[in-house]
Amino acid sequence: MKFCFVLPALALFFSLSSPAQTGASDSLPRIDRSGAHPALIVDGAPFLMLGAQMNNSSAWPATMPAVWSTMDKLGVNTVEAPIYWETFEPKEGTFDFAPVDMLLTQARIHQKHLVLLWFGTWKNGSPGYTPEWVKRDGTRFPLARKEDGTALFSLSPFAEATLTSDRKAFIALMQHLKTSDTEHTVLMVQVENEAGLWGAMRDHSPAANRIFSQPVPRNVLEAMGKAQAHGNWSEVFGTDADEFFSAWAIARHIQQIAMAGKAIYPLPMYVNAALRDPIHPGGPLSFESGGPTFDVLPLWHAVAPALDGLAPDIYLPEYDKYMAVLQQYALPWNAFFIPETGNSAVYAHYFFAALGKGAFGWSPFGMDATGYVNYPLGAARIDDEALQPYVLNYTAVASITRELAAWIRNDQVRGVAEAPEKHAEDVLFSTLKSVVPHWKATVSFGLPTFWSDKPAPGNPKLQGEALLVELGPDEFLVTGAHCRIDFSALTNAAAKQRMWITVEEGSYVHGEWQRTRLWNGDQTDYGLNFTDVPQLLRVRLAAY
Repeated sequence: MKFCFVLPALALFFSLSSPAQTGASDSLPRIDRSGAHPALIVDGAPFLMLGAQMNNSSAWPATMPAVWSTMDKLGVNTVEAPIYWETFEPKEGTFDFAPVDMLLTQARIHQKHLVLLWFGTWKNGSPGYTPEWVKRDGTRFPLARKEDGTALFSLSPFAEATLTSDRKAFIALMQHLKTSDTEHTVLMVQVENEAGLWGAMRDHSPAANRIFSQPVPRNVLEAMGKAQAHGNWSEVFGTDADEFFSAWAIARHIQQIAMAGKAIYPLPMYVNAALRDPIHPGGPLSFESGGPTFDVLPLWHAVAPALDGLAPDIYLPEYDKYMAVLQQYALPWNAFFIPETGNSAVYAHYFFAALGKGAFGWSPFGMDATGYVNYPLGAARIDDEALQPYVLNYTAVASITRELAAWIRNDQVRGVAEAPEKHAEDVLFSTLKSVVPHWKATVSFGLPTFWSDKPAPGNPKLQGEALLVELGPDEFLVTGAHCRIDFSALTNAAAKQRMWITVEEGSYVHGEWQRTRLWNGDQTDYGLNFTDVPQLLRVRLAAY
């Protein structure tokens, strides 16, 4: 990105030294699918999004100072910020671009990228962010209906006026970005927010019922493994018919908005999902129906091809559930990242695990000092103590965001999060065609930094994590928090013991590794021990 501001000396220094800000390119941010994992390309190279999302009501001039103070402390390179339809188009056909321009200007001053969140037809399933002229006209913009005919606080996805008005506003937003953001401050756009229905599995309005009784579209049948089936939704899908129908209706609506916006300005676009339980999905009405939950991802992919990604909002602190969601959404075709996750301390230790699954970005929610918190879903307060584990994560990888993004694309990265009952995890490396020996890394939690003859007991609270990158045969880059990393050789030959050739602590400067010191003796005899100090180690190994 280019910046045409006169910046304070310190900000200018960081702008020149940060890989995310160097180099200029006229090309738009885009999704690259040439590697093992889809990558976000910014200024011609893979980009790792160290993100955070502000609270819903924080994108106002009066509250933005409390946002930026937190974002600067965190060390993010990307801020997720909402655009409210109700203020963007307060009067039908009249658009107010000032909130967008405010975000663009301030993001450039603070040397951050933006991901814009379009709060349009749906925000957490509701029309709460629609303009007053939409809310007050229930005839033109009808609500969805329950089976008994009562209204839901959610707009029907079958109302043509709703689609037309939302699409016009979104086109206006994308047209404005095209002309006002030639520096590509905005990397991606989220189309709607957690779209779906609460309180009913589908819309039962007359228009919806009429279409429900018609044959299932061919692309839906093929996507859901029913290519040979014929019939209406109930005949083909049985007890899943209402949910699948709702997913099709909402995906179709959002596809038309995203497609129209991309025709104007083709930034990467995605939708976010309010999740259903990934292990015990539950029955009807236990989740937001119609959104891109794990069981309808193929349907969404088929019906809404204008979307680059279907992204999970993860507010599940349990280890098994968090890891299950990562597995479900890390699909070869899906531009995968975490646009929202909880901001209490336990969520921080899933950061490296997400990168190891191919995520090109990760973003805790509600990261500002406006005073609002979503406790008990998140942290009870956003202060320096609450921010510390997130700062540790982002500081640990700050010097390698460009390199790490490329390694993630090439499937060279593995991440480990501490589990509640299993206190050590083995990581096998087979991504590169290395010469013998191959290596196994063991990540242990709760051990002292010195010698111990006891098995790893685990940390008093779940906070351990590790990131491992296979740079080449017998060479790795590692970092972590509250863990020990050690290696052992996997070979049929007599040589099976690990020997450190070198363990270098350092960082990358302008893409080149710079060593600050060598680790040896006590620092390596018992493995590589990471505490709450961000340290990056480049390791070369041999066996004897």
